[in-house]
Amino acid sequence: MCGIQVLITQTGINGAKTETYNEIWASLTAANSRRGPDAHNEISVNVGPARIILGAHVLHLRGPNTQAQPLVAQNTGDILCWNGEVFGGLDIGDRNDGVELLNEMQRQKAIDRHTYIQRTLSKIEGPYAFVYVDHEQQHVWFARDYLGRRSLLTKSMGACAMLVSSVADTADESTTWTEIPAQRIYCVDLNAQTLDVGITEYSWNYATHGLETEAKDEQLKLPFGRVDQTVDIGPSSDIALDVQLSDLAEFPDICQWQPYIDRLKSELTQAVKTRVDSIPMNGTHARCGVLFSGGVDCMVLAAILTTVLPRDEPIELFNVAFENPRQTKLQAESAIYDVPDRKTGRLGWHELQRIDPHREWRFVECDVPYSQVVEHRTHVQQLLVPACTVMDMSIGVALWFASRGHGTCVTAESRTAYVGQSRVLLLGMGADEQLGGYSRHRSAWEKSGPRALAREIALDVERIATRNLGRDDRVVSDNAKEARFPFLAANVVAFLSNTPIAFKMDMRYPRGVGEKLLLRLLAHQLGLVQASMLAKRAIQFGARTAKMESSQTRGQDTL
Repeated sequence: MCGIQVLITQTGINGAKTETYNEIWASLTAANSRRGPDAHNEISVNVGPARIILGAHVLHLRGPNTQAQPLVAQNTGDILCWNGEVFGGLDIGDRNDGVELLNEMQRQKAIDRHTYIQRTLSKIEGPYAFVYVDHEQQHVWFARDYLGRRSLLTKSMGACAMLVSSVADTADESTTWTEIPAQRIYCVDLNAQTLDVGITEYSWNYATHGLETEAKDEQLKLPFGRVDQTVDIGPSSDIALDVQLSDLAEFPDICQWQPYIDRLKSELTQAVKTRVDSIPMNGTHARCGVLFSGGVDCMVLAAILTTVLPRDEPIELFNVAFENPRQTKLQAESAIYDVPDRKTGRLGWHELQRIDPHREWRFVECDVPYSQVVEHRTHVQQLLVPACTVMDMSIGVALWFASRGHGTCVTAESRTAYVGQSRVLLLGMGADEQLGGYSRHRSAWEKSGPRALAREIALDVERIATRNLGRDDRVVSDNAKEARFPFLAANVVAFLSNTPIAFKMDMRYPRGVGEKLLLRLLAHQLGLVQASMLAKRAIQFGARTAKMESSQTRGQDTL
């Protein structure tokens, strides 16, 4: 992983603007260096009529040794800044994936210099943001992956200058940053009269038959199709709407669901294994942790993680709780941090200990006094940019303190001050959109039936790339941690998109059962009996970051 910052200027920039650019560049360097503290390098080059400065800050997570960036191709002088992980499509082995990706781009360029970027990106699987300078054609390419799992922002400095960066600067508020849309790849022709008119967009295309597509080489091929909206295939509908289950062991249609449960387990296991196998060993330190509320999403990830990590490695479970001034007025001081997510987190931790008693589970209670929220609020708000709502702040604060990992490591015998060791964190984003976890999914079913639910799920999955993963990446990565999302692995998305709605959720069952039913059945079969029946709770309410000062604020209000 790395922090990327790039400044592109055309000739004729005056001294005053140069000073402004220097201030912005210094601010970006400070911000991006928090993302990548292991190596930093800058390159300044002239390409046609443009001057380009590229900076990269590396967090070492691939290969035996730290690989500094930007990467430069020996034969062509092309330059790559790569903030991503290649989890499939190229044979990486124990080598650095950025180096191997640049080599592949050069091989594809030798075949066809007009479509090599599109064809290379269509081959690989994994989260990324990148900037690529093509010296020969005098082009600059940049993009985020098709699901938007990594942050990349752009800022226009007039017609003849632009910035691209993983995070926003704090030096200049005269112009605004925008998040680069994840469903496009962009190419800037440096020979255009102005940079803003020299941008060409290339769109990703859905597969049309299974996982195949009839797209031409110049088109970008997604590794999954649109969500199957079929609603007349599934279990019998003769179950009463008010059916109650005290335990999913009583679930009546298990034989029909079992093939889908087995397949979800297989696909998720592959996704988790791929995302942790390549993490460099760190002595006796933990390599991988989970942002952990005790909910069904993170519980399933933790239960699968323990099956793929070596037996002697600890797993960190980061559980965050906040002192909320409005809530603490009504509580005893000893109960300040007994927030809903702490209670379910402890239950989940004990359940994981039961299913794998030989694993060292490190339950880390990250207690955050209100004074620390006030101290770090401005910093977190800057990380959110261009996101800027009250809800963004409530979620961002929770993710920032949880991923920081400062807290107390709890065991049956002791409580010890602790700082998290894992550089990779597994997060459960993507489960709700694909498996019907949001209240609007149940509302669609209640108001208009299964077809409306299917449309809502399809719309949510298509919108994943346009929502908040870039924001979450900026917040988590600021602590020199990398967020990885197994539910958004291409193989998992492909499987779930191709699975009939009726075998992913069943809203005839009550809240806490019908939503994400497929995942709940898997959880139950993994031994996570309590977690399998927990209703969804948003992190801002579970950790109590919402409405800290006033009950009148609304999530959509601007900060």
